[in-house]
Amino acid sequence: MANVKLSEIIEHEKLENLTPEIDIKNIKITQPDINRPALQMAGYFEHYEATRLQIIGFVEYTYMESLPQERQVEIYNELLSYPIPGIIFCRELHPNELFRKTAVEKGVPLLMTKKATSAFTAEIIRWLNVKLAPMISVHGVLVDVYGEGVLITGESGIGKSEAALELIKRGHRLVTDDVVEIRKVSDETLIGTAPDITKHFIELRGIGIIDVKTLFGVSSVKDSQSIDLVIRLEDWNKDKEYDRLGLEEEYIDYLGNKVVCHNIPIRPGRNLAIICESAAVNHRQKKMGYNAAQALYERVQNSLAKRREEEEEDM
Repeated sequence: MANVKLSEIIEHEKLENLTPEIDIKNIKITQPDINRPALQMAGYFEHYEATRLQIIGFVEYTYMESLPQERQVEIYNELLSYPIPGIIFCRELHPNELFRKTAVEKGVPLLMTKKATSAFTAEIIRWLNVKLAPMISVHGVLVDVYGEGVLITGESGIGKSEAALELIKRGHRLVTDDVVEIRKVSDETLIGTAPDITKHFIELRGIGIIDVKTLFGVSSVKDSQSIDLVIRLEDWNKDKEYDRLGLEEEYIDYLGNKVVCHNIPIRPGRNLAIICESAAVNHRQKKMGYNAAQALYERVQNSLAKRREEEEEDM
């Protein structure tokens, strides 16, 4: 099961640890959702999602502070007895000493952020959804071409890395070479990233490993990119019929999401970078409502219909 360490969340969100005496190195988050324990503060613990991160905003905080001392002791002891991975106070709100003392006794970390509750909640859910999304690794190269994430796949040695290098030289951005980690962040969106160990590196046969970020600058690389289009490179087969119009889209399935896929035959003299650029722009144009193949088909059909009308008139 995918998980994120609490220490990683603290570092990413720049949270202040209000309970440094608690050892957090083994605490992990396994769910991208959060919980605001308003009902629990009121004493209702049915269906309590205690394994989620707990977020306390201004409303929960003021209610906590308004409780009589005896009720605070009762509620805090019951609330913090659950296996809570962490409680985050927003708007620089500080828990009272009774809450902090009880949390330390129960081993529940207390954290604090300066951000507003709604903004922080939206950000942490978005980030956790990406980190905890289902993930697979595929062999290929991912490049940001005109804002479209183009995943180039094919057999080893067919020219994927060379195509990516030419695209980088033309001003596009490399996300990852050789191994692409694909995460399903929603039913519509796949995000591709590089493994930490190979980030920003490209392998060129005959030359070796090159550091794209060092050679071409920070504008030539990107940490993550949605996967919008797949280009599958294959050796040219003269006996195979290739799509020359593109009226019907082909798709490839990753983690249950379908992505448009083009099979591109490779033979000497074909400029892969220009083909990838054209495919990316054409895909973007289709998303904006214009399909060149459909426009040509309609033009041909109109021409045939007009010719038939002229023939009928001549008769």
